[in-house]
Amino acid sequence: MTPTIIVLLVGIAVVLAAVYVSWRAGRLDRLHIRLELARESLDASLLQRRAVVLELAGSRLLDPATSLFLASAAHEARTAGPDEREHAESDLSNALRAAVDQERFREKITERPGGPELLEQLDAAVTKVVYSRRFYNNAVGVTRTAQKRWLARTLRLAGHTDYPEFFEIDDNPPETMASE
Repeated sequence: MTPTIIVLLVGIAVVLAAVYVSWRAGRLDRLHIRLELARESLDASLLQRRAVVLELAGSRLLDPATSLFLASAAHEARTAGPDEREHAESDLSNALRAAVDQERFREKITERPGGPELLEQLDAAVTKVVYSRRFYNNAVGVTRTAQKRWLARTLRLAGHTDYPEFFEIDDNPPETMASE
């Protein structure tokens, strides 16, 4: 082989390696963007659920004790710091289950004006939280896997970003809602 061919082959190998590294870096960047959008969607879903719970608590459709219980749980979830947020959102889920799974809860609310619409909003908000959290945790898993690859670690393609954390809460819907 002549030196020209060797230089040409090395040049092609370098270009192919650069294209591959660029492609991996672009993929990692797109995964981080997807992760940020999923986090924003999850935050919006949690905010919507808290708003609907507060609206239900203040609607005078519930007995005072249940209203206070739900309003307190929604307030705690809204004001929780980053370290307590998962626990507070799980507590809100537990409070919702305790309230909605009461005997004849849905029938009592449905009989009153504005009740059916509020129940629909609550069902939609609770369902959206479940799906948003699953989508976010899926994005976290894919991003973490991409960040742990040898090439991404060696060339620091993710920069100095930490591994994203999963958002683990108890988001099981009330039994009476799940059966519908």
